[in-house]
Amino acid sequence: MTCSTKPICIVTGCAGNVGSNLTKRLLRMGCIVIGVDNLFSGSLDNMTDFIGDPAFLFHNKSITNTLFMEQLIKKHSPISAIFHLAAIISVPYSMDHVAQTMKVNHEASSFLHSKAIQYECRTFVFAGSAAEYGSPLLRPVFEADAGDPISPYGLSKYLVSQAIDQSGYGCSLRFFNIYGPTRAKAGPYDGVVRKFLERTQAGLPPIIHGDGMQLRDFLFLEDALRALTTAAGFMRGWPLSGVYNVGTGCGVSINMLARLTVRMAKRTNKPIYAEARQGDIRYSVADNSKLLRDTGWIPGISIKEGLAKTVAGMREIAAPLEREAQVVR
Repeated sequence: MTCSTKPICIVTGCAGNVGSNLTKRLLRMGCIVIGVDNLFSGSLDNMTDFIGDPAFLFHNKSITNTLFMEQLIKKHSPISAIFHLAAIISVPYSMDHVAQTMKVNHEASSFLHSKAIQYECRTFVFAGSAAEYGSPLLRPVFEADAGDPISPYGLSKYLVSQAIDQSGYGCSLRFFNIYGPTRAKAGPYDGVVRKFLERTQAGLPPIIHGDGMQLRDFLFLEDALRALTTAAGFMRGWPLSGVYNVGTGCGVSINMLARLTVRMAKRTNKPIYAEARQGDIRYSVADNSKLLRDTGWIPGISIKEGLAKTVAGMREIAAPLEREAQVVR
């Protein structure tokens, strides 16, 4: 058992973009943070700002190591919050790796939730997903609309969200397309915003899978972080219980996103259209009314402002690296 006057939090997936930024925020708030990540899709680069902080303890472990995870929770109890962000995060990858996806996203997550209850953690905040809705109606979706996901990724997230809701302990935040600046190098699991910006800023045309008429709800990183700390009760006094959508409530077509990123790069490139990807949802926009009603949370960053902040942030991150490379040369 850990004896500390500071709040103690566990963040799984702490080397991902959301996890690393959440960790930074929690450290600034005076928390002790225990981070867990096996670096499957996360990157040590994302943890550059705090890896040496004495209030941060990092474990390069998989959440599927249930013995280790239980010992970790037991050792550091009482815990103020477990933020469970670790997951197989790629829909296409989940289509080809069903068993692995279910083991990581469903089985390991369910185990962590049960141990959070057993060791009386103050709250458990799970990163759910818009993929839980499968092929929703042609309108912003309510939490009750979830079910019948069309990918193993969506199914794994839905089963955990459902279990959390039924248990009455902890909450699942169904995030819609989070984006924002990151230190990590581009990889196969990056979202569409990152991929479009990487290409257009390099003078290349964005690649659109399908006809580009798919609608997405793009949520800026800062708004997502605020939702996470709000859900844990750090911003409003008491943790949330149940399932909540977290998005902007505004749909942006992939074609429009491509035009915006091309325009921001001051280019005139037309997008390249490729084959649609299996498991892609056609229409995915959140109704945030439940989260607004229970917490007062509303998104603060529009897609245009968020894209500008993302580009500026990426340039700020890249500048020291470029100067270092020039010195080496």
